[in-house]
Amino acid sequence: MKQVKKVSRRTGAITGGALIAALALGGFGAYAAGAAPAPAPAPAPAAQAGAKTDVKNKNLTRSTHLTVDAATKAARTALDAAKKENQRVTVAVVDRNGDTIVTLRGDGAGPQSYEAAQRKAYTAVSWNAPTSVLAGRLAQTPALKDIPGTLFLGGGAPVTAKNTPLAGIGVAGAPSGDLDEKFAQAGVAALNK
Repeated sequence: MKQVKKVSRRTGAITGGALIAALALGGFGAYAAGAAPAPAPAPAPAAQAGAKTDVKNKNLTRSTHLTVDAATKAARTALDAAKKENQRVTVAVVDRNGDTIVTLRGDGAGPQSYEAAQRKAYTAVSWNAPTSVLAGRLAQTPALKDIPGTLFLGGGAPVTAKNTPLAGIGVAGAPSGDLDEKFAQAGVAALNK
């Protein structure tokens, strides 16, 4: 007589579970093999793929900005002009948006000159006019002085290209706005060379 080995319930459950899992995976593999291939991914939109923007689009505009080197040259020229006349000033150059590109505080310039130079430059570029001219407008429109960030004292000069403002140069610290503006104009002139 042949002896039959008794299999424990645990071993039978494990073996049965493995068999079911193998059959299920085999069926899935056969199904997947017969399935259609996955579609290729859609191409990226032109903007994401690095395509060039249509420069003729009427919804776009271009603007011109001073380089850091040009702004530094203008500020250095204005500072040197003040130094030749023994004036201790600060010079600020701002872009068309009024953001500071460079500020040079000369040796011995007063602490108030830093902010005043930036505000004069901002005022000049905002109205595309020297701040000495704008100071004269305060008599007719005194509320102008209430506009944040502005300073209506001589010493600011706009930098233009084709009569369009692209930067402002502000100088502060000399005993008069006329001197400050003279030095700012020297900075503007340096950009035309």
